[in-house]
Amino acid sequence: MAIETRSFDIAEHLKTHEDVRDFLQEVLETGDEADFIHALSTAARAMGMTEVARKAGVTRASLYKSLSEGGNPRFSTISKVTRALGCKLAVA
Repeated sequence: MAIETRSFDIAEHLKTHEDVRDFLQEVLETGDEADFIHALSTAARAMGMTEVARKAGVTRASLYKSLSEGGNPRFSTISKVTRALGCKLAVA
């Protein structure tokens, strides 16, 4: 009998804007810039990449490219995606 294994995907657990906010806040506090961009990608997948792209005013393809590993999104893209996810950037 074969045992099926699945890798953990945090995107499956991000159901609400509060979940996304808490996730992004945790990554900001514990990770680096690359971690935050990866977290934005994860959150966008969880909330629907097409919908997030529409709300951010970018194409789905450019969103995938910007948030992919090795992507180099502009600050304006990061800001737009963060707002599209129901969050805001702040300095405390």
